[in-house]
Amino acid sequence: MIESWIAVSASYLSSPKAKDSLALDPYWPKWDSPWWHMTLLWELGRADAIPSEAAEAMLAAIEAKYVRFFPNPREPLPPGKDGHRDALCHCALGNMYQALSARGLDLDARAPWMRAWFLHYQLPDGGLNCDEKAYETGGSSSVQSTMPALEAVLAAGRPLTPVEEHFVDRGAEYLLERRLAFRLRDAQLMDPSFLDIGFPRFYDYDILRGLSFIAEWARLRRRRVPRRAVNWVIEALDERFPDGRVKIEKPGLVATEGSLLRDKEGNWIKGKSSSFPLLDSTRKPGIISEALTRSWSHTRKTLESRLEG
Repeated sequence: MIESWIAVSASYLSSPKAKDSLALDPYWPKWDSPWWHMTLLWELGRADAIPSEAAEAMLAAIEAKYVRFFPNPREPLPPGKDGHRDALCHCALGNMYQALSARGLDLDARAPWMRAWFLHYQLPDGGLNCDEKAYETGGSSSVQSTMPALEAVLAAGRPLTPVEEHFVDRGAEYLLERRLAFRLRDAQLMDPSFLDIGFPRFYDYDILRGLSFIAEWARLRRRRVPRRAVNWVIEALDERFPDGRVKIEKPGLVATEGSLLRDKEGNWIKGKSSSFPLLDSTRKPGIISEALTRSWSHTRKTLESRLEG
């Protein structure tokens, strides 16, 4: 059944409705707009189903719509710009960067500002934060903001530059120091929901997502992973999914978040989020996720030769 819904989303992305949506805004509304169809297809491992013309249209819309920096107290938006609609955040850009790259767009050549963005906004602790106030004082990072940016830079498909190596190494240290989910200041969980495995992630975080990055970083950078930092995650996932097949434990952000919607007068207002069939069919708690199962299998196998201590 999922293949039929993939076909429906692919068809939508080639439709006049999707083109009209992109013309109004590349990102809004959540969740039934081209942005979310594309990023879900990528998370499913089916970026190939994104029509090439839709990927090209998304890149063109991003280039035309957004300022090429993250608005913050040191770098404010120009007058008349809306922070919610005229600017991107790290997690949004990180996810779409990966989706378009997986579809075959050479973003290093065509949109080099995207990769430079991630490298520029790394904070002293090694992460990033979509709360602009963090860049006023060099504050602490958010693991949710950090993860998509780290994934995007690591998945370059080419040897990393020294600056990129430093970026992903510092990001890995940020995660490992926190054992993927714990605050440094008091050793308490950042958020209990991070323990539950969700799908789709979009810009949500869970311990499998963090562990998957660490495994891939260790493989590509030929690094060892301290057992004390990750063994608790491996043991928890082995216990919860003894056959290796990962069941969705939370529906992610899609279950709770609202959206900006365009009213009849053309104004953007706050309202309820919407959905679409592929999203509904892949996010239900209790179902086995083939995408998450592939991720866990690859991560578990990769870490077998990378753990130390």
